[in-house]
Amino acid sequence: MSTTLLFSFVIAYFAILLVVAYITSRNSTNESFFIGNKNSNWMLVAFGMIGTSLSGVTFVSVPGTVETNAFSYMQVVIGYLLGYIVIAYVLLPIYYKMNLTSIYNYLQQRFGFIAYKTGALFFIISRTIGATARLYLVINVLQIFILDKLGVPFVVTALIILLMILLYTFEGGVKTIVYTDTLQTSFMLIGLLVCVIYIMNNLGLNFGDTMATLSAKGYTNVFNTDVNSKGFFLKQILGGAFITIAMTGLDQEMMQKNISVKTLKDSQKNIMTFSVIIVFVNFLFLLLGGLLYIFAEQKGLAVKGDELFPTIALTYLPPITAVIFIIALISALFPSADGALTALTSSFCIDMLGIKRNPALSEKAQKRIRMTVHLSLTLVFMLCILVFKKIDNKSIIGVILDLAGYTYGPLLGLFSFGILSKRNFADTYLVTFICLLSPVLSYFISQHAHNWLGGYQIGIELLLINGLITYFGLLMISKKPAGL
Repeated sequence: MSTTLLFSFVIAYFAILLVVAYITSRNSTNESFFIGNKNSNWMLVAFGMIGTSLSGVTFVSVPGTVETNAFSYMQVVIGYLLGYIVIAYVLLPIYYKMNLTSIYNYLQQRFGFIAYKTGALFFIISRTIGATARLYLVINVLQIFILDKLGVPFVVTALIILLMILLYTFEGGVKTIVYTDTLQTSFMLIGLLVCVIYIMNNLGLNFGDTMATLSAKGYTNVFNTDVNSKGFFLKQILGGAFITIAMTGLDQEMMQKNISVKTLKDSQKNIMTFSVIIVFVNFLFLLLGGLLYIFAEQKGLAVKGDELFPTIALTYLPPITAVIFIIALISALFPSADGALTALTSSFCIDMLGIKRNPALSEKAQKRIRMTVHLSLTLVFMLCILVFKKIDNKSIIGVILDLAGYTYGPLLGLFSFGILSKRNFADTYLVTFICLLSPVLSYFISQHAHNWLGGYQIGIELLLINGLITYFGLLMISKKPAGL
């Protein structure tokens, strides 16, 4: 299939998104943008969250990890499931009881203004880094396999895609994203299933034969029992649980959609439905990874990692499958990027600029500020993508999990201290200092743990260590409330 024709499908897909955005954003207000007027359908939110949670990183990176890590990623997925239970029955009741638009308002009501600002700041840093890393991965795939052949520079590709995202989120925000994410998740899952079924048929395998073949190659191994390894199953499960609590439950992007659902009960149904589906979807991605490596071996291909799926789909599979792959890949890209841009705009406007706290600002003035912030953050995304281009890594999913350990740890410590303790501390910048110091200490520990602990390697549990350092730092500056 010609590159030009393939690119035309990308344009047509984007046109569909614009139509959906236009329909859903009519008569939208700032409340529509921030929390969808608290009228989102829980089933649509649950389904759309699949695309947001997985993103292009899962679509490309997870299949590429199978050769070296087998199905051990399922250890993390089991942890995800445990984390979603905590979100549904611990965090969501707090958010609904306090009727929050920004979840970081919890920190203000619990500790004060500086703690609130600190929490929002760490979210903005965390989500900006994570979202742009995911964006970079998919943009790079499109660049290598389509745009390079058309002579389009990487910087132009990144700019065009960001402008696409900006266009369909500019007005409607969450109200639009609930619908576009549902559409995009549908395309992504269809693409995943088509690729799995086609490669199984091409290899002459049914599901039972596939599992037997993968098992013979050691690809189906899930549990790592080496205590010193980064992949030790208890570390992976525990780390996965806390990654979910931090990156979903303490993340304005993910919670913005959940608290846009009308009632707590429906929001909990959304989380639990989504959590079960996500286990099966991740298994399908790992199954696909195993099939891709078998296919590559038969064809004599020496491609691995993040390049595996795109290379096979766009070079060795039929043209229609290549189209489905590209549409599915873009569908995996947009839900994580559009939601991040919208949530960051919401957090910056509400938490950092305080537009909801200023009664002198009219609806029109608030909208003008929101649109300015939205555009400015798009430019920040552009700069971050160019940085990732400079420090390209063969497996972006590993980079994202490592970075999350540092940036989400202080959020985990702040919220945990608020929920698990009744102690208070003075609302000073000492809180910010502790939250900034915690990642530095965590990095120092991770670099020396191998020598200090007889070969022990810190992996995904870095987030928990970071959170604990923050928690105990806050404990040191806190005191019991009067009367206790």
